[in-house]
Amino acid sequence: MSALVTAADLRAELAQPSPPVVVDVQWVLTGAQGPGGRERYAAEHLPGATHVDLDAELAGPPGAEGRHPLPDPAVVEAALRRAGVDPDSRVVVYDQGPSFAAARAWWVLRWAGLQEVRVLDGGMAAWVADGGPTTSQVPQPRAGGFTARPGALPVLDAQGAAQVARAGTLVDARAPERFSGATEPIDPVAGHIPGAVNAPTTGNALPDGRFLQPDELRKRFWALGVRADDGDVGVYCGSGVTAAHALLAMHEAGIDAALYVGSWSEWVTDPSRPVATA
Repeated sequence: MSALVTAADLRAELAQPSPPVVVDVQWVLTGAQGPGGRERYAAEHLPGATHVDLDAELAGPPGAEGRHPLPDPAVVEAALRRAGVDPDSRVVVYDQGPSFAAARAWWVLRWAGLQEVRVLDGGMAAWVADGGPTTSQVPQPRAGGFTARPGALPVLDAQGAAQVARAGTLVDARAPERFSGATEPIDPVAGHIPGAVNAPTTGNALPDGRFLQPDELRKRFWALGVRADDGDVGVYCGSGVTAAHALLAMHEAGIDAALYVGSWSEWVTDPSRPVATA
């Protein structure tokens, strides 16, 4: 079943008697990209949406486990209860586009035990382009009763990622120049995990931020040797955010994969771990 919902379909669902809960996860990696997620939410968001902070609530504090390690389940639980999420709620997450943060939210919420989570395909940009309304009014939803039960999705640590690189397929979702080691604008060491293959996240979507069709995604990953029936598949990026976008693309293509949450930002904290460049 697809984990994506179009803007038109979401508008129709929100008009029904039992609409899904909408969660805003607008986010930027650095201040150079403009206002942060909270500021973007305050200025404009989907009606009824509650903001959840990716850095503070969908990831743990940065450190030896990476820049966006696994979050504290209790923090995720509190954030979703604040948004009015119950154990059986249908949830739609979105960002401003192209769904990097939304994909991370989709993964974290499912990892925490929530079953029905979808991503607004193309984010708020697609919503506005389709004529969807926005607001700056902050809703006051009733408190939800969601209880986090972490571990519903597979997670790789550094050792597990190295094993997948040797025996399966480990996908590096970063830009080619970071994968090759030609440049590294964020982390202290350039390169990639030996044995990984490069599949930049930008190749998963159209220029407007909407995902490619499942058959197109399937062909893309198959061309890289990533198949549903050919061993374990793992994905990493710089800090476990854009890798979730690749995981979502693989999900749409019918390929199961595990997230190396610490990703490159954790890998390079141990100088004994090998680094490849090419």
